[in-house]
Amino acid sequence: MKACYFYEGAIGKYGLQESGGKLTRIWVGDRVAAVPDECERRETPLLREARRQLDAYFDRRLKTFDLPYLLDGTPFQQKVWHALCGIPYGICITYGELAALIGDPKACRAVGMANGRNPLPIIVPCHRVIGSGGKLTGYTGGLDIKTKLLQIEGITLFG
Repeated sequence: MKACYFYEGAIGKYGLQESGGKLTRIWVGDRVAAVPDECERRETPLLREARRQLDAYFDRRLKTFDLPYLLDGTPFQQKVWHALCGIPYGICITYGELAALIGDPKACRAVGMANGRNPLPIIVPCHRVIGSGGKLTGYTGGLDIKTKLLQIEGITLFG
């Protein structure tokens, strides 16, 4: 059974999921309502630590997360998500740059789709990817949350 923990935090509602001793999903904003029925609603030591680290991130006291996690996805998604983890705190790149990073510069749309299916937003920093010309584009929890996350990291977009 998967353990799920929900709370209201610095930028809205969150849901955290653990399975097999690893963090497997984070829901933010409007996605919190989409939680599967097979979740047992309870707090575990890992979910408590995930909340502590997220709170420290929101308070600008943490730039890198140290949590055991599992990313379940296709090989292409895994490649994109791994590349996301290499984007430093406070830096944005475009979908085109991310596609080039994974060795497929023409795969901008596919990269965007994989980015949108990231099961661990914030920890796997998909919010650091923007549209060409500095345009703010979609985010799983809403653009207002993406904007707040970028502001936490000291990034202001004008595009």
